This record gives sequence, C-alpha cells and structure tokens, in this order.
Amino acid sequence: MAPGLRERKKAETRRALASAALRLARELGPDGVTVEAIAEAAGVSPRTFFNYFASKDDAIVNVSPTEQSMLVADLCDRPEDEPPLDALRAMVQAAAQRFAEDADEMLVRHRLAQEHPSLAMRRSARFAEVERALAEEIARRTGLDVDADTYPALVVAAALGALRVATAVWNETGRTRPLAELVDQAFDQLAAGFAHVLLPSSS
Repeated sequence: MAPGLRERKKAETRRALASAALRLARELGPDGVTVEAIAEAAGVSPRTFFNYFASKDDAIVNVSPTEQSMLVADLCDRPEDEPPLDALRAMVQAAAQRFAEDADEMLVRHRLAQEHPSLAMRRSARFAEVERALAEEIARRTGLDVDADTYPALVVAAALGALRVATAVWNETGRTRPLAELVDQAFDQLAAGFAHVLLPSSS
C-alpha cells in the first residue's frame, strides 16, 4: 500500500473508532462502554483498537498519546521568521476549520467531559501536553527559555484562550457567524491589547 493511502486508511480507522466511542458513550454513558464494543462498532478488532488508543476514555475524548497534535504540527509548518502571534493565529485558524467540519461531535465530547470527571482529567492532561509543546516551539523560535521567560507560555495561553472563547461564542450564538471570523476578532483584540474594547465592524 502506498504511504499516502496507508496514512489515509489509518486516519479513517481512527475517526471510525473515535466516532463509535463517542456514540456509545452518549447512548450508554462512559462507564457502560467497553473497548470490545467500540471495536465491533467500528468494524475492527480490539487489538487494532489499541494501535490507535490506549483506553476507551482516550477514544471517547479522541486523544491518542502516540500521535503528534495537529496544533503543534500546524505551528511547526509556519515560516520561521513569522511573528509568533501571527503564526499562532494561522495555527488557530487551521484548527477552527477542522472544528467547523466536526462541530457536532466536538460539542458532544465537550459536554461529556464536563459531566464525567475521568474524561475531563484525560482531556485536560492531553491539553496541557499540547500547550507545553507549543510553548517550547515558540521558545525555540524566539531564543527564549520556556521555563525562565514568561513570553512563550503566555502567548500560547492567549492564543488557545482565543480559540476556546471564539468556539464558545460560536456555539452559544447558534453558529450564525463563521468561526474563522470570531477567531480573527479574538486575535485582533489580543494584538491590540485590552486597554480599549474593539467593537465588531458594522460592515
């Protein structure tokens, strides 16, 4: 099998497992879901399941410890000389496009994590890993120390906060405005600072 086709098949299997896990968790509750049931619903063996996820909770929240975060990959693909906030804006816009394509499943995952502490803990742990990796990449690009300097972790936290807030507003307002527009609005505010309120354009 050609490398491109192999990677596409792997991505399809991973999506099928994550979707099956989410559907079963919504129907039965996370405690009522088993690895065997997820694998059967996705049409693969339990052994294949463990090639993609370490546990049923990881599948429900769609977290794979062995897979590099797409956020990190998107940031690393940005030009080396791009200002950090601009690079993070592009990274977040790429994430927003993926979110918009998978909005319903992402919202269900978010609500399940709010209702079940074990899922929230796994999700938060993975998110912390990704945030650290992003801060390390910003530190590398700027020649700063990720542990001794405040800038790398701060600019990453602000960028991820912008994504979180834009997504929340998008969902709460019925997704009537493009998510990309809300992301841009959030980043415009970050770039301008918080001394003044930036009002949405009337155009």
